[in-house]
Amino acid sequence: MSTMDSSVYGVSKPFFLFFATLLFLSLLPSHSALPQNFTRKSSSPSYASGQINSNSVLVALLDSHYTELAELVEKALLLQTLEDTVGKHNITIFAPRNEALERQLDPEFKRFLLEPGNLKSLQTLLMFHIVPKRIGSHQWPAQNSGTVRHQTLSTDHVHLMKKDSGNNVVDSAEIVRPDDVVRPDGLIHGIERLLIPRSVQEDFNRRRNLRDISAVLPEGAPEVDPRTHRLKKPAPVPAGAPPVLPIYDAMAPGPSLAPAPAPGPGGPRGHFNGMRQVKDFIQTLLHYGGYNEMADILVNLTSLATEMGRLVSEGYVITVLAPNDEAMAKLTTDQLSEPGAPEQIIYYHIIPEYQTEESMYNAVRRFGKVRYDTLRLPHKVVAQEADGSVKFGQGEGSAYLFDPDIYTDGRISVQGIDGVLFPPEEEPKTEQKTAPLVKVAAKPRRGKLLEVACGMLGVFGQVC
Repeated sequence: MSTMDSSVYGVSKPFFLFFATLLFLSLLPSHSALPQNFTRKSSSPSYASGQINSNSVLVALLDSHYTELAELVEKALLLQTLEDTVGKHNITIFAPRNEALERQLDPEFKRFLLEPGNLKSLQTLLMFHIVPKRIGSHQWPAQNSGTVRHQTLSTDHVHLMKKDSGNNVVDSAEIVRPDDVVRPDGLIHGIERLLIPRSVQEDFNRRRNLRDISAVLPEGAPEVDPRTHRLKKPAPVPAGAPPVLPIYDAMAPGPSLAPAPAPGPGGPRGHFNGMRQVKDFIQTLLHYGGYNEMADILVNLTSLATEMGRLVSEGYVITVLAPNDEAMAKLTTDQLSEPGAPEQIIYYHIIPEYQTEESMYNAVRRFGKVRYDTLRLPHKVVAQEADGSVKFGQGEGSAYLFDPDIYTDGRISVQGIDGVLFPPEEEPKTEQKTAPLVKVAAKPRRGKLLEVACGMLGVFGQVC
């Protein structure tokens, strides 16, 4: 028995047990569940680890008909950032149509976005279309109830509102395919055009204008004799200094007062390309949306656009108060039929200063009412604070600052307003006030003269 305890048919027990274990493992199928389960657990995606599954809204975006937007998201290296966001929040994506990115986008702006050095601007632009919150089409603000703003992944805000037609709108883009893609972790709304945040627009304008700056220092504007209104001997001024001529004297002067063109920044050794900047802000109005009428007037009135470009080339700065399409549609035929009426209307909307939303709002908050000069002499436009914004004009002819800082490049500032401004008509009011005063004053003066005359006749013994 002791021999059987220590060995089995001449083989020791430890070796026999080891051999039996190897035999058992060899009989198991090659697709054993244990190692396969272990591998699957180590590589399977899960929300707990910040990854997404095949039913995610991000996967739906990459597989949807918004191919241009999906391609930009991949080029911007944003997939990992969006996966982390989806792991924490439901998201809402405002996806522009392919046509808006293929045909309706400025080719120069698209090249700017795709340049390697502008990766941050591209990421900011795309994250401006994503809100870390689920917003269905039924959650839009009601009609005539104002706007509701939501913070995007780029920390900027988009504003939601409902048009009079009942269509949902985000900023300047209309929702053309509401709730187009719905998933458990988010949804996609199709929009008609690309949304461009202010920071990206300013970066684009700044980088584009740097190409127009020459390495040659510009020549200064000439000195003007205030007595004769004639040019003195030209004297150089520091680069970047404002022109010597007032802007009103530089605007298409008459032949008797016409000074020679200033050999300043607009000359052959130019520093500012005014026509290029005017063209840029007109194109920005078109791409921004809702200001087509204003852009059409500037394009058709070539003399006005040329005048603005010349002023900017000579170193002047301007702020344009641009009425939107709804405001321009309210203009009557009588208001536009007189010769030169469109130019006069636009001139009243141009301030010969560089003002932004922040500077104007701070001014009206501090001083109450601010009167800005306009290029339509001698009329000024009055600005004051109203409802947390800036209101221009008074009474029924007032307009609010509706779309701030549409275009700002340091020399031209475009501010969108929701009304057309007209200078107050003072002459009819003056006539109404002075007419009754003359009649009232004439009666007592005539009676007093009669009393004096009768007194003099009484001295001579005569009675009136």
